[in-house]
Amino acid sequence: MPLILLVDDEPSQRQALRRVLETRDYKVAEASGVQEAETQYNLAEFDLIVTELKLAGASGAELIRSASPVPVIVMTNYASLRSAVDSMKAGAVDYLAKPCSDDDLLNVVAAALPRQGRADGTSKQYHQPTRQFFQGQCPTLRKLDEQIQKVARTDSTVLIQGETGTGKELTARRVHTLSRRNGRPLVSLNCAAIPESLIESELFGYEKGAFTGATSNRMGLIEAANGGTLFLDEIGELPQSAQARLLRFIQEGEIRQIGAVSSKTVDVRLICATHRDLSALASRNEFRKDLFYRINVLGLTIPPLRQRSVDIASMAQWFAATVAEKLGIQPRALSENAINVVAQHPWPGNVRELEHAVERGLVMAEGEFVEAFDMGLTSIAANNHDASLSIVAGATTEIDTGDPLATDEELSLEDYFMRFVLEHQDSMSETQLAQKLGVSRKCLWERRQRFGLPRSQPSKRGQR
Repeated sequence: MPLILLVDDEPSQRQALRRVLETRDYKVAEASGVQEAETQYNLAEFDLIVTELKLAGASGAELIRSASPVPVIVMTNYASLRSAVDSMKAGAVDYLAKPCSDDDLLNVVAAALPRQGRADGTSKQYHQPTRQFFQGQCPTLRKLDEQIQKVARTDSTVLIQGETGTGKELTARRVHTLSRRNGRPLVSLNCAAIPESLIESELFGYEKGAFTGATSNRMGLIEAANGGTLFLDEIGELPQSAQARLLRFIQEGEIRQIGAVSSKTVDVRLICATHRDLSALASRNEFRKDLFYRINVLGLTIPPLRQRSVDIASMAQWFAATVAEKLGIQPRALSENAINVVAQHPWPGNVRELEHAVERGLVMAEGEFVEAFDMGLTSIAANNHDASLSIVAGATTEIDTGDPLATDEELSLEDYFMRFVLEHQDSMSETQLAQKLGVSRKCLWERRQRFGLPRSQPSKRGQR
């Protein structure tokens, strides 16, 4: 798989170029300038570099010289005959003026890549750790794995549901990998990350002149996934105007670019994911019912990490091995104390939070083992303990269950959370509550939703 480095100080430009290149299965890395490219990467490892000529600090011409013999394509918003000649003299293999069409870029890249080779005529080889999937002992997870394998055999639309951080995108990738489409692209889009005004052009593409700023034809993500799989993450955030157009694509297998007269037929498998209750949204007319019925063909529900306690310790050790390989650093196992802390932590951010904690521990660890404080868990445990004491103290005076009050050991972390919020939400702000509980404001909000604890009304606080 060719490895390409994009160097541009405009993040939006890099993102647009990256998306085009990844539709052809190129592996892409990014840098915002020459200094970042030279310090963060070994330039000799790349098959091709695509750089803007005018950059803050050193110019793209400097990169041409320092990257030699790796071929470099120059792209610039400030095109002129002089700059083109100078770039070619410096050693650039080609020159493109922005904006250029997707086809022009892909053609120039394809033409430049065969020129690169080693002196002995062999091609470069890259070591890329294979992304494995954790196989736990949790019965729910094993059932999910069986369902994934069944779902992967078909081309039916899939709806993946689960809390934030449970691994919905990883599940979608596994479905794609196990399917007959695994040789074709998997194109992903987070519907919550794209402005409403741009979502339709991202999905369907547009023709030159369709609107102000449309200076060339642009392929949409659905067409880019032709023959493969389109993964729409957080589809519950998709604007209703785009929902209607997406419905036609699902029903007819056709798309029409913005500004185009005719439609195109595409062969794309659709996988959707959300942390929201789409059925409830549809009943409130906040999500199109007909679209919900269309995408809810094969359903996969991912359990939160707190329901997979039997797997938490072994999953942490698994992450310690896979993350170390990914980062290219010395592998370390978790200490016995760290494993105990990990097993007792509530993990509101689910698998993603656990993976990031292990990664932090591997980077920060200095001894033979990864300790709890290396992962940043010591202070969290202390905050939870302080919060627990406050809750129990408040519960003795405010909560009458009719039975003798449960002791600290008999109360679960969820009980602690609910009691503490109910006891202090009228006297503390959301930020103060989150700090006392040792969680983020986002985590506090998500737990409120899960436990059915609405935020106190401002009017009540103002009457005190």
